[in-house]
Amino acid sequence: MPTYPQLEQLSDTFKIPIAVFFFPSPPQVPKIEETFRTLPDSDLQQLPKTIRMLLRKAKALQLNLIEMTDGRNPAPRIVTNNLSFTPSVAIAEMAATVREYLGISIEQQAAWPDAEAALKEWRNAFTNVGVFVFKDAFRNEDFCGFCLYEDNFPIIYVNNSSTKTRQIFTLFHELAHLLFHTSGIDKFVDDYLEHLDGDAKRIEILCNQFAALVILPDETLAAELRGQLPNRDLAERLAAKYNVSRETIYRRFLDRRLITHREYEDAAGFWASQRNNRDTSGGNPYWTKLSYLGRDYVSLALKEYHQNRIDETKLAEYLDTKPKHLAVLEDYYVRGGS
Repeated sequence: MPTYPQLEQLSDTFKIPIAVFFFPSPPQVPKIEETFRTLPDSDLQQLPKTIRMLLRKAKALQLNLIEMTDGRNPAPRIVTNNLSFTPSVAIAEMAATVREYLGISIEQQAAWPDAEAALKEWRNAFTNVGVFVFKDAFRNEDFCGFCLYEDNFPIIYVNNSSTKTRQIFTLFHELAHLLFHTSGIDKFVDDYLEHLDGDAKRIEILCNQFAALVILPDETLAAELRGQLPNRDLAERLAAKYNVSRETIYRRFLDRRLITHREYEDAAGFWASQRNNRDTSGGNPYWTKLSYLGRDYVSLALKEYHQNRIDETKLAEYLDTKPKHLAVLEDYYVRGGS
């Protein structure tokens, strides 16, 4: 018979609550993969165990939100309830409609000082329309993020190891999935598209097109291109101005047939090599925890605790930490870390 400390170790190893070990039989949990209707079964079966674990973690966070709020999303409106699209949608029209719904103008976007600030602003905008965004270090560069659809609590999970501009692109790729009322996974390389057909393939293609168009509308790009050469220098200037990735800008150049496919691949390869050389050292674990969960989620959990609806053990479960760390984590939260 294991001791309680050994049960805690088992709980950490298998990433399940200690209470599960006291159940008479394993709980029947629906397979999360069943909601990913745009991905082929072969791709789902080959998901790395780290990604499967994150899917389970994301589902737990989604269930936590439902539990903490009695199933009522605190946002005044939910974008996935108010807007809905079919795979036959005109993607430019969809992008314009969603951008207007979010209430962020291109002028506001250009005024944000850098990509980090832009990511924070977009994340806040998503939360304001009912979509909670969580982050984590995926430890797998092939996967940029995923989303889990649910009528009242759609959520997006982003790979924090990606660049900030790639995280922004992932936000909108996954938002498109949610607007098609399906869960989705954003992979860095979209070679899996060749295994898809019908609406599933069209939705994945539309999600990429939507993300590119909503971040930088066609009319804005056209205005910036007037009298300019479509080269790497221009791509870098536009990427910095609008806080988008250089690859996204260059892909738009390619789609407009302003550059060759070889030019695009050479530039993308060069920029990828720059990313691989960036500093990946870790930071303060408390700031990191707050960043991964988001202040809105943490605020809901702390509210439940301070209104005596849950105890410390439950709060620690909601915040994915140990009870002994709660006081320090809350102190960091009060100080405004995000």
